[in-house]
Amino acid sequence: MTSDIRLAFAHPEERSLASASADPRDRICLRDHVVEADIGAFQQERGRTQRLRFNVVVEVRPVPVPLDDDVDRILSYDRITEAIAAELAEERLNLLETLAARIAERILAEPQAMRAFVRIEKLDRGPGALGVEIVRSRAEAPLRAVDAEGTLQALHPLVVWLDNDMIAAPDLAARLDHWQARGLPVILTVGLPDGPRPQTGHKPTQRRIDLLAIEQNAWVLAARDDRCVVVSTRTEIDWAMKNGKMIVWAPSKLVLDAVDGPHSREPVALALWLAELTAAEAFVVHGDVTVPAGSRVSIERA
Repeated sequence: MTSDIRLAFAHPEERSLASASADPRDRICLRDHVVEADIGAFQQERGRTQRLRFNVVVEVRPVPVPLDDDVDRILSYDRITEAIAAELAEERLNLLETLAARIAERILAEPQAMRAFVRIEKLDRGPGALGVEIVRSRAEAPLRAVDAEGTLQALHPLVVWLDNDMIAAPDLAARLDHWQARGLPVILTVGLPDGPRPQTGHKPTQRRIDLLAIEQNAWVLAARDDRCVVVSTRTEIDWAMKNGKMIVWAPSKLVLDAVDGPHSREPVALALWLAELTAAEAFVVHGDVTVPAGSRVSIERA
């Protein structure tokens, strides 16, 4: 059996390990949790319960302070079983896929949770177990805000990549007006400034120098229009999106602190990673740059 096939049937914990990045991460898991539920799309499944087996692994943000043996500082196992019970009690469902997605969404609402593997199997539908497994990441979950009617709405921003010619363009203000008119939160991203920068020959330090150079360019853009607010953390981005600010992204802190960080050092790839992280409506690209393929976000060429 090949490694890929073996992993396809491995426990979610092994799959989590196999797909982990180089960054350290903690995991909690729930194994072989069996409950009875009324679920299924076929007529013979309606009005009767069947056994479901749950295996769940949650990758969590490492706790930055001493635990002091305090349960309130960790993501409790109870949160996983409570998520399962709550979604089963919400309504009768036809599909395991729907149940798994809702459980993952509920788990990822916990501040510590970064990625969730959820496997659900029906144990009474045949001689073997029939099931599904999904993986969901916090990066895929859109920000939510309360609208004027008090309804919780998802916020999907417009992430815009500007080359240096556009930053200096005389019609920049008109471009900003155009993007704001789409009625979405706007996040502006930039690349490296023109001109030389220090070269260290050492990848980790060069990465920091390049990120700081991008941030200098972000401040250059912000100086062009008073609407632009330079932000560096996810909290600042969330607040600015909720309050209708025109955002310019300074990438250093978010990129360097990320558990599931971008794999490329190219500035446009960093901007696309931010678009995916914020569940953007679209990634609008100015300039002659190559955008990495395979993104979940729609790409628009300006």
